Amino acid sequence: MARRYDPGRRQRIIDAAISVVGERGIAGLSHRAVAAAADVPLGSTTYHFRTLDDLLVAALEQVDREWMAGFAQWVASIDPAVPLAEEVTRYVGDVLGGDRARVELEYELYLAALRRPAVRPIAAACLDEMARLLGQRIGDLATARAVVAFADGLVLQHLLTGTPFEPAALRAGLAGVLD
Repeated sequence: MARRYDPGRRQRIIDAAISVVGERGIAGLSHRAVAAAADVPLGSTTYHFRTLDDLLVAALEQVDREWMAGFAQWVASIDPAVPLAEEVTRYVGDVLGGDRARVELEYELYLAALRRPAVRPIAAACLDEMARLLGQRIGDLATARAVVAFADGLVLQHLLTGTPFEPAALRAGLAGVLD
């Protein structure tokens, strides 16, 4: 039997892995679940991604590219005449006001690095790139790292607790930290 030419199969598998994690979490990720979601034979997932970690790395790399594109747009939109606390508040509000399921998926993949060493370099590189981009814009890498950590922690806390976002409280807290 001739092999079916399917140049988009690897990408469909990655997209399916992202979808499976979005629906079922990391614990629900398996080659079998991804194969079913991608509508490919099980052997295709293991051919392209020998381990689940390989598949997670590819999924996180794709999600990170999308996340970084949005972050880079925000950094480019920072108005130097506006206090940084105000700009960061705008960013956090935009993230929390967006597609919650997508943000949860991004954090689930990102936090997979806690238990999966193969994923750690991708998560670390994303944080470094966020700090680098912001640092270039504001002129201070140390402050940029602190702002990224603060915003990241705040978004995660809101996702975990469901507490309402209070821009004034964030603005005041950031102003105190940044001054």
